[in-house]
Amino acid sequence: MGFDTLGLAEPIQQAICESGYTEPTPIQAQAIPIILQGKDVIGASQTGTGKTAAFALPTLSKIEALGKPQILVLEPTRELAHQVAEQFEKYGKHLGIKVALLYGGVGHGAQDEALKSGADIIVATPGRLIDHFYRTTMRFGVLKVLILDEVDRMLDMGFLPQVRKIVNLCPWEGRQTLFFSATMPPAIQTFAKWCLNDPAEIEIARTSIPDTVTHAFYPVSMDQRDDLLLELLKRTDFHSVMIFTRTRREADAVCSMIKASGHEKVVAMHSDINQTDRMKALAGFKEGKYDILVATDVAARGIDISGVSHVINYRVPENAEDYVHRIGRTGRAEAEGDAFTILTADELDFAESVEIFIDKKIERRKLDGFDYVYSALIDDSPPTPVRRRKGGGGKKRRR
Repeated sequence: MGFDTLGLAEPIQQAICESGYTEPTPIQAQAIPIILQGKDVIGASQTGTGKTAAFALPTLSKIEALGKPQILVLEPTRELAHQVAEQFEKYGKHLGIKVALLYGGVGHGAQDEALKSGADIIVATPGRLIDHFYRTTMRFGVLKVLILDEVDRMLDMGFLPQVRKIVNLCPWEGRQTLFFSATMPPAIQTFAKWCLNDPAEIEIARTSIPDTVTHAFYPVSMDQRDDLLLELLKRTDFHSVMIFTRTRREADAVCSMIKASGHEKVVAMHSDINQTDRMKALAGFKEGKYDILVATDVAARGIDISGVSHVINYRVPENAEDYVHRIGRTGRAEAEGDAFTILTADELDFAESVEIFIDKKIERRKLDGFDYVYSALIDDSPPTPVRRRKGGGGKKRRR
């Protein structure tokens, strides 16, 4: 099946052809015809499936240049909003449409001008969009399509009340709503029922991981986590590697540690870093200025970075589905990739949850020659105490 069989508008097909794409991904093949029919959609989505094009291509086919907002896309982070806006511009370049990108952390001037000049598509983070509404620079009157992307992350970041307000600001009559979320906790299920009208449901391989990705857990004692990470980097022939941490402070600490070890081409990306520096970090990683990117899940969620050869989890993710999203950064487009996870004793439950979720036992590996401190996780024969002799002061020893 080619894109020319899906019913997309001719200018969109021309842009696709110029981009070098010939066949749609499974999610694109499923979603595009349904969206073109005007139905609401609820999708379980994961990184690396081509989701952005799955909603951008058909919605672009449904509009023409009016100079008023017709498509609104909500994203949880600035980086993801920037990436999605670029996709709409690429695929809509033959339509004469304009895209406005709205996010916080920067001044209003350029965004005000983009809205004033007549934007047909708005890609925004929730807080800044509401800010523009109150400043009367954003209006929703002719909106045709509302796209809520990465809704579970919006919930995690506390955006759901703002998103609910935005949905209420949009026209209810004749509005098509597209809803994508990797997970569906009760709060999101209730929200989806409220804002969607008889939606078609699409499953986007929520637990699938490319067969070309090799997985491994590297057990180690808790106080050797940093040493093992540095040794993994030293022994790994990587093109580019993403290291995931749980917290922003941890990301900074890991980045500083790697730099101190002599590796200068490393950069951190998380929500405490100002927007300009975050965009520079992302661009530098894509262009090869940096070959190690240390990031939190929220900062890196959904960002399209091709050519990542390795993913390293500094800790086992607490949410098993986050493991799938992280690992989805490598092994794309049938390329080979490696996924390493440092495992300590306090994370065994999380590791088991990951294996259950992906329905696969992950190999435990040891680094030859690494000076391991004893841990039951890495010892095939657990230590056995030697009984003390009666009346003696003998010490227990390990063997």
